[in-house]
Amino acid sequence: MRIRLVHGFALLSTGLLAGAFGYGAANLVPTFNAVPLEMRLSFHAELMKMNGITMQAAMGASILSSLTLAALTAGRARLLAGVAGLLALVSFLITRFGNVPINGRIKQWALTSAPADHAEILRRWELFNNMRTFTAFAAFVLLIALAVGRLRVAVRPVHDRADRS
Repeated sequence: MRIRLVHGFALLSTGLLAGAFGYGAANLVPTFNAVPLEMRLSFHAELMKMNGITMQAAMGASILSSLTLAALTAGRARLLAGVAGLLALVSFLITRFGNVPINGRIKQWALTSAPADHAEILRRWELFNNMRTFTAFAAFVLLIALAVGRLRVAVRPVHDRADRS
């Protein structure tokens, strides 16, 4: 029972993380690129104030719950959960060392003005965003595969019994 609860929490937190990053990549970034630069910078700076706590919490919960699931399981389940936890950790590291420093620069630009090379810096932020979105999504897919694999194992004996009748 404890493993199922941990797995459920890992699915929830990693799904929320992948969904938040996916929404950002699919909707926010194209919107950022469609509006005037000053509007993008102001909105981006304000958004990061809100995202700081919620995204860190989602990343932390994803990492801890996936690695806890790995510690509680064995074999293929341990491998899938462990890799999911490592992928969530990679999402955190990309965010911390890629996106966050650029976010700090964007906050300054929103108060002053963007430098001449701002387009290249913003493209780099988008690259980091795509990378962390991919790693979070991959972590979520692995946890889904673990859930579906267990479901298949649980269902198979029922079908076997029905075939014998």
